[in-house]
Amino acid sequence: MKNLMKTVFLVTLVALIGITGAFAQGQTGKASGPSNELIIYSPNSELLISTLVPMFEKETGIKCEIISAGTGELLKRIESEKNAPYADVLFGGTYNAHLQNIESFAQYVSPNDKALIAQYQNKTGRITSYVLDGNVILVNTNLIGDIKIEGYEDLLHPALKGKIAHADAASSSSAFNHVANMLLNFGNGNYEDPAGWEFVRKFLINLNGKIASGSGAVHRSVADGEYVVGLTWEDPAVDYIRNGIAPVKVVHPKKGAQYAPSATAIVKGAPNLDNAKKFVDFILSEKAQSAIGLNLNNRPLRVGIPSADYMTPIEDIKLVSEDTEYILKHKQEIVDRYIDTLTSI
Repeated sequence: MKNLMKTVFLVTLVALIGITGAFAQGQTGKASGPSNELIIYSPNSELLISTLVPMFEKETGIKCEIISAGTGELLKRIESEKNAPYADVLFGGTYNAHLQNIESFAQYVSPNDKALIAQYQNKTGRITSYVLDGNVILVNTNLIGDIKIEGYEDLLHPALKGKIAHADAASSSSAFNHVANMLLNFGNGNYEDPAGWEFVRKFLINLNGKIASGSGAVHRSVADGEYVVGLTWEDPAVDYIRNGIAPVKVVHPKKGAQYAPSATAIVKGAPNLDNAKKFVDFILSEKAQSAIGLNLNNRPLRVGIPSADYMTPIEDIKLVSEDTEYILKHKQEIVDRYIDTLTSI
């Protein structure tokens, strides 16, 4: 009888352990032990994602899920999910956008960070820069006719009214950067100068009420011939020229273009933290940075890695410096003034 009772007790105990384990697994959605997954939120171009992510998967055996959207939308999603994070990494978006949301990200400095150009190394302990990208004007050469586009001032041409693709600066990081670039170009290097805001007002009038749904829609609509010109990033713009897939050209604003690092960061509470760290390490590796420099449309940040010969040499582009500290403190004020200006037209 004692042996029988012992057997029944042991069987019951094993069953309870199995149920408890299954319940725990059901609660987390994943079994315990090392994960083979990585969830990536990214506003990056399709080319950059389709080049680097498969390389990472092949090297590590980690399977990636990509969720693409605009930077602002993804940051809002990360904030809304902070009590139960879904994403592991935000891959892309401006450095400033990450900096303004730094509390959403985990502490991590890759051992590869020291190989980057010194001024772009991770000084926050959370945000990793990996490429430089700049503001450009994309022009459809079949539609522009005799209008000469050399800078933002040429976008005020009456014949371009309603034919300019531009996203909402309140939600698109590329659109915001272009507005900030205009303020520097026409406001004597001062974001608050009335002359700069007067230029922004005239530019918004020439949009004729047309605002693109996002940064991706800007360059696609110019390439497709829906709009004559558009304000976008260098990365997707150069791709059309490099592959000869659209009658377009890239113009760097003659009064100066901002070039700023794109960044990545690990989401605080990332479900697959170890894999997220591996991903950050990878995109700073010599292999990934070489792929960026030689095969993509971005400018790598690792020392000694050249850019492709189809990129305009950086020394041939007039650059203007963003006041990062000012933007960090006053971005919402700029956005609010932009919205007021837009809605008053």
